[in-house]
Amino acid sequence: MSKVNWMEEVTKRKEGFIKDLQGLLQIKSVLDEDNATEEAPLGQGIKDALQYMLDLGEKDGFTSKNVGNLAGHLEMGEGEELIGVLGHIDVVPEGDGWSVDPYSGEVKDGKIYARGSADDKGPTIAAYYGMKIVKELGLPINKRVRLIIGTDEESDWRCVEHYFKHEEMPTTGFVPDADFPIIFAEKGIADYDIVQPAQAEQVSVEFELVSFQSGRRYNMVPDFAEVHIKVQDDASNIVQDFLAYLSEAKLEGDANTSDGKIVLTLVGKSAHGAEPRFGKNAGTLMAQYLQKLELDEAGKKYVARVSEFHDQSRGEVFGVEYEDEDSGELTINVGVMNYSKDSGGRIGLNMRYPVTFNIDEGKQKIEEVLAEKGLQLENFTDSKPTYVKKDDPLIKTLQKVYEEQTGETANLLAIGGGTYSRALDHGVAFGAMFPGREDVMHQKDEYAFVEDLLKATAIYAQAIFELSK
Repeated sequence: MSKVNWMEEVTKRKEGFIKDLQGLLQIKSVLDEDNATEEAPLGQGIKDALQYMLDLGEKDGFTSKNVGNLAGHLEMGEGEELIGVLGHIDVVPEGDGWSVDPYSGEVKDGKIYARGSADDKGPTIAAYYGMKIVKELGLPINKRVRLIIGTDEESDWRCVEHYFKHEEMPTTGFVPDADFPIIFAEKGIADYDIVQPAQAEQVSVEFELVSFQSGRRYNMVPDFAEVHIKVQDDASNIVQDFLAYLSEAKLEGDANTSDGKIVLTLVGKSAHGAEPRFGKNAGTLMAQYLQKLELDEAGKKYVARVSEFHDQSRGEVFGVEYEDEDSGELTINVGVMNYSKDSGGRIGLNMRYPVTFNIDEGKQKIEEVLAEKGLQLENFTDSKPTYVKKDDPLIKTLQKVYEEQTGETANLLAIGGGTYSRALDHGVAFGAMFPGREDVMHQKDEYAFVEDLLKATAIYAQAIFELSK
């Protein structure tokens, strides 16, 4: 068999590729549980996008299967072993401020614009066309290849949870929903709450913390905090002092008095929870200021707990600092802070831990530290890390393919985020964003370079062939 020019085969199919991708991009596949039905458990748009992919595969001669309207797959080949490629067709809401129709798939200046063009409809179609090319060329393979189509990646992963309860786990595989070259390690992700129970009625003090609110998501650095404080006397000094604090710290915010209360607001800077140092945590910054006040006992205790985490994102508060060579440092993000004098307080944490960290020992250590402070650990959830050794045949094959198609070194990456590779017993994230490209996923005017998607298709086609021959 003569050597296949994969890029040439992709270029021959460019027109069909763009047309099929636009058809998928034009479906608004945003989670819509308010209008869910048995046939469309995540909303009609997501159901339509899943059906679009299944219909596309049937037209091109693949075996298709709808798995409970929550996932599906397209399959080719024969053999005992199964190569899995996991993509997803659900998207986050489009948001405001677009300069083009977010569901048009408009192509201009070499870019295709739409919600999902980069995450993850574009890469999913690239993987699909990779399979299609191998099939149409009639290349000899002795394994089955299955494109698994997820529908709830942007929310709760109900799709893959349901899918793998009913369907076979691939022998090995990859996920086209991250970065090139190859992500071989993803940290574990644990979310949990620190709980401070409500206290009995307290002695009257000059300043009583009535409420403290900051953050909505565990995996985001909060960019806003609001605090209500009950005061016995004149509050003007506190207002001026807080405004001076904001000015000195070069922060935005405000301070007002109303009906015997002070309302303080502070604006921080949002960032992904995988690296809290990239943001300015509005909640911990607010707590830093509040420590100056003579608050009531419960309020003082809550503020002290929040304040402990300010600029302490490596597990120092619990004594669980850890780092390994392959996946880096353990990080903790303070994502959600809620307190009221009547119901007590909660601090919601998002912890990303290295692949060699013992999470059971870590959890025990955290519980011990909290118990000493009269606090409780609740709502602990854990997504185990994923890790494929650097000398694994899967890694070596994907490195070979990437280097042949790009002429660049296939460096191995470790991340704090999470991809569908966590759903596989053996797999890695593999593209489709190339090094040096701006990450516009989840942003207004999301786009993908057409040339990048075509290059990714050539990489995926060769990878599918190499893994399955």
